[in-house]
Amino acid sequence: MQTRTLGNQQVGAIGLGLMTFDQTGAQPRQQLIDTVSAALEAGVTLFDTADAYGPGDEKGAGAQGENERLIVSILDELGVRDQVFLATKGGHVRTDGGGWDTDSSADHLRAAVDDSLRRIGVDQLSLWQHHRPDPKVPYDEVIGTIKEIADSGKVAHVGLSNANPEQIRAAHAVLGEKLVSVQNQFSPKFRSSKPEIDVCEELGLAFLPWSPLGGLSDAKELAHKHPAFAEIAAARGVSAQQVALAWELAQSPVVIPIPGAKRPSSITDSAAAAEIELSADEVERLDAS
Repeated sequence: MQTRTLGNQQVGAIGLGLMTFDQTGAQPRQQLIDTVSAALEAGVTLFDTADAYGPGDEKGAGAQGENERLIVSILDELGVRDQVFLATKGGHVRTDGGGWDTDSSADHLRAAVDDSLRRIGVDQLSLWQHHRPDPKVPYDEVIGTIKEIADSGKVAHVGLSNANPEQIRAAHAVLGEKLVSVQNQFSPKFRSSKPEIDVCEELGLAFLPWSPLGGLSDAKELAHKHPAFAEIAAARGVSAQQVALAWELAQSPVVIPIPGAKRPSSITDSAAAAEIELSADEVERLDAS
């Protein structure tokens, strides 16, 4: 697989989002092991988790850290930790009933890093990302805490998630080269993060689209709202999902999509998108679809 730059590392141009491993309930462990193996075999090296991912119990309790523990146990069982660039996030918290909230207080973010270090079992996190802006905490204060975390040596790289252009620029002005990535939603269905892609390219930051296959799971929506993806897929003999990921890669050399997968066939299909070179005419059609 072709590679792209993330901080001082080269990673596969297609990553793997781990939220689907357990967010909607437990999956067969062997199936998840096979999915990780298939990802690595296909050249996928960036794996993305978060401390808030996990189903928790029927009241939503206990979700914090479940996904981190799950992926680490699989990597250790396979003996492939050294083949994976494992990114995680902090700043989201789970509430009773399985809901979501934000906590970007300095105390919480510091503790989140320490807790992820403990669960993952390392002295330094490869990439720690601030998960989502917190309306209760001014973003400038959050940036200050992120700088403290970056300077602590507990993380090799820091990133932002769900940040707008102004927030990215403000963070970059303070963090400089310590900031390496932005993870926002971007897909055929959700395109409003294009300005963030442009800012990332300008500043030399990786852009990691989450939920990059949005708009393609429903056949009716695909046919009526994004027909060019289906048409180009049919003409090339590939899946519409592969076309979507190839289109995202074509947006900028800083883009590294992280589609979710919980089956080997899904990540194998996604990884193959890195080999698709769309023509300028095809990209133009997809941009308009």
